[in-house]
Amino acid sequence: MSSVVETGNISVPAGVKLPIYMDNHATTPLDPRVLDAMMPYMTTVFGNAASRNHSFGWEAEKAVETAREQIAKLIGATAKEIIFTSGATESNNLAIKGIGEMYRERGNHIITQVTEHKAVLDTCKRMEKAGFRVTYLPVKADGLIDLEDLKRAIDDKTILVSIMYANNEIGVLQPVAEIGKICREKGVIFHTDAVQALGKVPVDVNAMNIDALSLSGHKIYGPKGVGALYVRRRNPRVQISEQINGGGHERGMRSGTLNVPGIVGFGAACALAAREMKSEGPRLASLRDRLLNGLRARVPDLVVNGTLERRLPGNVNVSFPRVDGEALLIGLTDVAASSGAACTSAQPSHVLKALGHSTELALASLPAPDPGRSATIGAASGRITRVGVWRVPRTLKVHSAFGRVRLDLTRAIFEHPEVDIELKLGTGGAKIRVPRNAVVELEGLHTTWKDSQYKPPRGSTGTGPRIRITGAVGLGKVRIWHARW
Repeated sequence: MSSVVETGNISVPAGVKLPIYMDNHATTPLDPRVLDAMMPYMTTVFGNAASRNHSFGWEAEKAVETAREQIAKLIGATAKEIIFTSGATESNNLAIKGIGEMYRERGNHIITQVTEHKAVLDTCKRMEKAGFRVTYLPVKADGLIDLEDLKRAIDDKTILVSIMYANNEIGVLQPVAEIGKICREKGVIFHTDAVQALGKVPVDVNAMNIDALSLSGHKIYGPKGVGALYVRRRNPRVQISEQINGGGHERGMRSGTLNVPGIVGFGAACALAAREMKSEGPRLASLRDRLLNGLRARVPDLVVNGTLERRLPGNVNVSFPRVDGEALLIGLTDVAASSGAACTSAQPSHVLKALGHSTELALASLPAPDPGRSATIGAASGRITRVGVWRVPRTLKVHSAFGRVRLDLTRAIFEHPEVDIELKLGTGGAKIRVPRNAVVELEGLHTTWKDSQYKPPRGSTGTGPRIRITGAVGLGKVRIWHARW
């Protein structure tokens, strides 16, 4: 049994630090073992890998080639098929634009899906402006494409299919082996964005008939600013038109001085993933299921986004019906999470909209992808509690999707001297006057508290506002007590 410690007003299991980071699909911390591998190449072994006339360059080149082999081994490729880039966005651009330009005489049709990362979708839109025809396949309610839709979409002008392996929001795993087989039979190049899948689930470019594959370092506890593109060399050989000119580096496909420390770190992260993936996957899946079961027990109408049958082991993405999405994130002061992808979190997720969700439900989502290597059972099963301390202006918004809100008004700073607090229990329910030096605890299966009306206090002709807290759904109990000084 884990011990519990007090952090401010919140009891957490021993060893758990707040806030809890639950955004590992956006980025991961650098593994200390990766940093150790990188350090020499940021200090004493600082040569340019393209310098062929002295030992500094030779050592840098050797380190790059070692990393190339480590990355290739993790995906079943050969080292010469790995092209280094600055990250997955560049890799996706290089694959789609480079293949499109190289095979333009064969055809101008590209197929992708509506739930792709913006790095693919926006690149495809750019290709449309350049005269290419792009088909955006829909997904089913479980987040998967229909393979029959893909077969029907391929025609004699189709040159490229780009379907991501693992979705960066809902963690759904597309049937890439089946997609690769269809593309191979039709003579169409198959590219996949495998950024989220790398190191978490098996990737084998030959068994899956993948012709081009995008990768990134910082999603697997490696450094930011480094990525790679796998490009098949034989059976069939895939050619790519260079998009960055200036030196002919990376076998003429990507010019530019190589980021040697980043590449070394990327290779080290892949080597670690290769060793630990077999045990890490089940561990993360267990934590995910524990968290999901806890949420379901407290929120009966919880919506799980995407299939649980084909999913990354550490991903859970859920929506809370009838919950204010903005308030959801504001209330989660002790959890670091994003509503949607990191690059588009201010808008309703295009992925959740593609599943058929309303804008409101899409905004009321909470992705908790990959709790990470440092996650423990204590962090996944600690008491789900909200404690709030606010500077109270003329309006107060409070929200809990987890069943408990505690308002410590004794610690609040009121910006208006005549503020009046009123608690309203549901539509048409009783109203309770709340003293300013009180503590209010609201508890229920599923509660939403939000918003106030700007009204002067009863019996007052002044302009002081009233804060009204409204319990919308499933109220269990309310406790109010005065602070003792």
